[in-house]
Amino acid sequence: MKVIVTDEVSESGLQLLKDDPRVEIDVRLKLPVEQLHQVIGDYDAIITRSGTQVDLPLLQQAHNLKIVARAGVGIDNVDVDAASQRGIIVVNAPFGNTNSAAEHSLALLLSLCRNVPVANASLKSGAWERAPFTGHELKQKTLGVIGLGKVGGRVALRAKAFEMNVITYDPYISEKRAEDFGVKLVDLDDLLRLSDVITVHTPLNQETRGMLGNEQFERMKQGVIIVNCARGGIFDEAATLTALENGKVTGAAFDVWSEEPPQSDVVRRLIEHPKMVVTPHLGANTFEAQKNVAVDVCREILNYIDSRPLSNAVNIPRFDPDLMEHMKPFMLLSSTLGDFISQLAPPNPKKMTFTYSGKLARFDCTPLTVCGLASLLNHCSDQEVNLVNASLVAREMGIDVEAVRTTETESYSNLITLSLETPTGRRTIAGTLFEGKPKIVKMRNFDTDFCPEAHMLVLSYQDRPGLIGKIGTILGDAGVNIGNMNLGRREKGGEALVVFSTDSPVDETTQQKIAADIEADFVKTVHIAK
Repeated sequence: MKVIVTDEVSESGLQLLKDDPRVEIDVRLKLPVEQLHQVIGDYDAIITRSGTQVDLPLLQQAHNLKIVARAGVGIDNVDVDAASQRGIIVVNAPFGNTNSAAEHSLALLLSLCRNVPVANASLKSGAWERAPFTGHELKQKTLGVIGLGKVGGRVALRAKAFEMNVITYDPYISEKRAEDFGVKLVDLDDLLRLSDVITVHTPLNQETRGMLGNEQFERMKQGVIIVNCARGGIFDEAATLTALENGKVTGAAFDVWSEEPPQSDVVRRLIEHPKMVVTPHLGANTFEAQKNVAVDVCREILNYIDSRPLSNAVNIPRFDPDLMEHMKPFMLLSSTLGDFISQLAPPNPKKMTFTYSGKLARFDCTPLTVCGLASLLNHCSDQEVNLVNASLVAREMGIDVEAVRTTETESYSNLITLSLETPTGRRTIAGTLFEGKPKIVKMRNFDTDFCPEAHMLVLSYQDRPGLIGKIGTILGDAGVNIGNMNLGRREKGGEALVVFSTDSPVDETTQQKIAADIEADFVKTVHIAK
């Protein structure tokens, strides 16, 4: 196998491949794009960091490429979809720098609390001042960790060694995982209200972008300290600047920014603020981390050569072709069920049960289980979850996964049922195939009958005359057109479950108006990617 290395990668990490006689390595750094496009067709694998764009134009020239190895977590520079379409596997190294990022979070926090940067600059300038640099201890302070994943968990353990009281908000982990770390699981409002220090360790996605803004700062303690070594943009930077200037935040330590390098006036002013301790995205920048990520991707290349499973593939791996062809529609059904229930269920799942009924149960349903699991976990994990690593991610989150098969079924020739157990109860969703397309036939204990669409609105309320009309009027006033509606109920005047498909998303204000006007028990939007 011929491997090209296009970015600076730890030499000791590459030694695994250099020692294997089946592998030929060419280290060709900082090649001009045109030259890289000319030579990439000669290689079976490419190892990169963030400096090389593995985009469609490059992949179109990569006629022999079989694997893209990103020596790090982020894959923003890799067109994963284009690689998948060409049968090229993309792997990354999501674990190699977790310790480095956790230690950097504590390093920034300690530097901020003990005024290390300004005291260092003062002493080097020739001054001998002590009083201006009086600091704060961490002991007995409450640390709020948002996101108890790989990095957040390590930060929590290290903070406890400083005798801090640690609480965490993470709606996608089980209570057991929090107990394993010896921390208390709370909701976001309680974390904001109780924490002396708040640190974030979540991925940056639609849910977390700007999740800590003006409204959240208002709920925090006066004089709170904030830390961000995760991703730029989780803290709203304009709101952060305001909170620093009005004294709500006594100090902040950031390693990451929404713009890298900074461009806007807001980000530059934030970096220059005297209450900020800042670094230029150094969380993973240790010799050990760089070696670890290089070793991890080199091992994945060797796993590929030896036809062993890949632990950190970020695109869909291949199953047995015959089984894949038969299972493909059911994989879409399982994925849709997982996607749907993940957006509706209460937080902190403890157990997921996949039940396969009917003719489907005669086959190995493992691909369906991991497909549904991956779809569900992708809403809550800080790494890309796929058919290879879904079970591992669930185990790390403290979630039990069970698969049950039975050839007996009452109403459908094939039925997939997904049950989710949480501290506040059990949620169930079931589906089948109708003309080859997913159809949801049960939610909780309501019979339903609808095909999932891109935009949906799910409501639960006490059934009374005129409520459907009210909902339609509110949606119409908001400019939202209803495509379809499905009503499920068990008795007249009892609880009703209604699912609308709409031509466009229903915004938060409209949801709140519906909830208030019909006294809804539950209102939630669901988006299914098409």
